[in-house]
Amino acid sequence: MTTTTVAVIYGGNSPEHSISCISAASIMQQMKQYTIIPIGITKDGGWYLGDGDLDKLSQHGRELPTVEPCPGQEVALLLDPQRSGTIVFTAGDHAGQTVATVDVILPVLHGPNGEDGTIQGLFELAGVPYVGCGVAASANSMDKEFTKVVLGNAGLPIGTQVVMRPGTDNLSSAQQELLGLPVFVKPARGGSSIGISKVSDWDDFSAAVVAARDCDSKVIVEAAIKGREVECGVLELPTGEVVASHIAEIRIPDAAPSTADDGDPEDSDFYDFDTKYLDDVIDVDLPAQVPAETSDRVRELACQAFRAIDGKGLARVDFFITAEGPVINEINTFPGFTSISMYPKMWADSGLSYPDLIATLIDTELSRHQS
Repeated sequence: MTTTTVAVIYGGNSPEHSISCISAASIMQQMKQYTIIPIGITKDGGWYLGDGDLDKLSQHGRELPTVEPCPGQEVALLLDPQRSGTIVFTAGDHAGQTVATVDVILPVLHGPNGEDGTIQGLFELAGVPYVGCGVAASANSMDKEFTKVVLGNAGLPIGTQVVMRPGTDNLSSAQQELLGLPVFVKPARGGSSIGISKVSDWDDFSAAVVAARDCDSKVIVEAAIKGREVECGVLELPTGEVVASHIAEIRIPDAAPSTADDGDPEDSDFYDFDTKYLDDVIDVDLPAQVPAETSDRVRELACQAFRAIDGKGLARVDFFITAEGPVINEINTFPGFTSISMYPKMWADSGLSYPDLIATLIDTELSRHQS
């Protein structure tokens, strides 16, 4: 029987480069039934054929992996729909020769230049099937301003935010009053909590803006929401049905476990990059210990948010559960797939194993393309 050939693309010109590598290694370990063409993108944008050594893409303690240039292994995807999925060498003795013709691309890319619609546009021009959201859904979900515009227009519950465009360094007194304290200062387009600061005193605001602008010229300032932080996975099936996973709650051990539907963000630490990936200090309740009606409402809203952005394939939707009900925080159109990432864990808890999850993603895209 002919096996499906999948190009797994990872790395990229993004602050989340290393997390992408770790996610890709984790995914490829689960793809025993596929022919894999690994393609690494360096931090400066070079495409190289990987050698299949997953250990080089894995995390070792606090040491994070990167894609390094490999002369003679430069590759490119042909932008020719008549030769859909054709990958060729672009340098060295094999320049111009075909590496493989893939059936589908699995872009395991996080953040700008990978999860923001740019590479999805490349795949569209090449006429090749790819797993995950399309150009518009990816772009709108990457930009926190436009995510809330889309969700708000769909009548979904969202928090309060102020957008700071280039050339704006401070908030007006009216904006400060609207947001209150604390606030979270974030790059508009980014993930993995990179460049995000929690500000509890306006005297610290300028430094937080500078940190965010190291990642993005546009900055989002969000009002803190009193609530429990939960996540929900959304998955599109080959039939086109959209389903939601069990929900998970993220807790910082220093903060006492929540016992009510609302909590105080000032009573817990900030769930930043180090906490997520390096310090191994978070606690996870999976499934989240919330009333059944609350869980059902979160799952319903997650699917509604996915449809609102015109999602495809998969997404993770993050919420705060407040005294007034769930509030959507953000949507991640290609969530992490590391060993500690919640998306595959939530689906495993829902009865879908990691290999079957990957197979579903691939089968869904192939079914869409064939139809």
